[in-house]
This record gives sequence, structure tokens and C-alpha cells, in this order.
Amino acid sequence: MRWAGVSKAYVIIGKGKWDIPNLLGDGSSLDLNLAYLMVGLPFGPPYTLDQAYPFVHDSLVVMGFPDILFQPDDAFEQLLQRQVATNADVVLGLFPAKPPQEKDIVDFDNSGKIERISTKPLASNVRHTWIIAAWTPIFARFMHEHLLAKKPKGDPGDPDATNALSMGEVIQSGIEGGLNVDSVLFSEGDFLDIGTPEDLLKAVTDAGIRDSGK
Repeated sequence: MRWAGVSKAYVIIGKGKWDIPNLLGDGSSLDLNLAYLMVGLPFGPPYTLDQAYPFVHDSLVVMGFPDILFQPDDAFEQLLQRQVATNADVVLGLFPAKPPQEKDIVDFDNSGKIERISTKPLASNVRHTWIIAAWTPIFARFMHEHLLAKKPKGDPGDPDATNALSMGEVIQSGIEGGLNVDSVLFSEGDFLDIGTPEDLLKAVTDAGIRDSGK
């Protein structure tokens, strides 16, 4: 993010996750102005991201998931360049999907415009998923208002009351509402979801190999 020209970042953390600010501090080691927000409503990642809305509603935003490592290093820079070139409301970073497909799959046309996002489909011939994103205040406002309208009823602590939304579902709603969603295809890119045991082991192993100089 810093290489892409970002100067201010928010990390949204859950209760008790104080090891994260203890590690990252104020961001000075990264040449970033870093701040922390707390997870609010437990209804999925869009509600978590919406915690930052009062602070970023008039800004161009880049977003990455903290448990997904990816290459290339200049991916966010390419997303921002694409947004400037297309004036899109959202730009998604697309990567080759990995079986079994447990993430969103993305249909896009020859120009890179996103036509549809399907959330964790049982079967699909589509070969790409999105991992990172950039969006304008137009999408930030859309998501904020969409989440207010979709907010589940009842006690947030009651599992039966939580009908969690995914970011893919929110972006798809934006497409259906007429928002311009574009993409950058990283056909040679790669990612690891270290939220899964297999990819976490691979990430640790790869890091160990690099550190040993092998």
C-alpha cells in the first residue's frame, strides 16, 4: 500500500487482538500514518470495513484482507492506475483461482469490466477470483447505505440473527445497481490464504527457505 502512494491506513481489529498494534505500532516503521478501529457489528467483512466509513468516506480507498498474502508487490499501484484510466467506482485485483474454489469467482468481459461476482459457487468454469480492491467515495457511500438497509434484526450475539454478508455480495449488488466495476488481471500473480492450515504451512515454509538463503 505504501508503495502505491498510500499515506494513511486503518487496521480494523477484533476484541483482544492487541498483539497487532503492539507489532505494527503507529506505522512509522512503514512510513505510514497508522490507526486502529474496533470491529463493530459481527455480520461479515462489509460491516467490519464500514467501521472506517466516517474516516474514509471522501477518499479513494485500497483494501486488502490481512490473512491473504499475494504477489506482485505493485498490485495496489496497478489498481489505482486502472481506476484513474477508467474512472471506475471499484477496481478489483483478479488472480487465478485455486481448486477447490471457496472464494468468489468473477466473470469479466474483454475490456476487464466485471459482469458478475458469484459467491463460493458449487461449480463453475470461471478461473479467476478477486483478492484486493480499490474504490471511490461513490462505492463507499453505496456500501454504507446498503449495509444499513440490510442490517440483520435481533441480538448480534445470537448466531441465528446473523445473516453475514460477504464483500462479493455487496459488490454484486453495486453492479446490479449500475456501478462501474472494473479489474486488473494478474494472470501471473499468486496468493496464499493463510487462514487455511495448508496455506499457512506453505507460507511459513517459504519464509523459512527465503531466510535460510536457499
